[in-house]
Amino acid sequence: MPKVKSNSGAKKRFTLTGSGKIKRQHAYHSHILTKKTKKQKRNLCHSAIVDGTNVKQIKQLLCMK
Repeated sequence: MPKVKSNSGAKKRFTLTGSGKIKRQHAYHSHILTKKTKKQKRNLCHSAIVDGTNVKQIKQLLCMK
């Protein structure tokens, strides 16, 4: 039986924390930043934890149990 491959796009976007949670970056912080306020850009630069409703889906993409 062949090896199960993880999704290479998901590998680049998500990281695992020490406690086992999945960390992600905010969207809308790569371009068209001139019309966004300083506060909006500042809040988008921080990382966030993936919501519980999506954890199962992302773990499946990363080939985790």
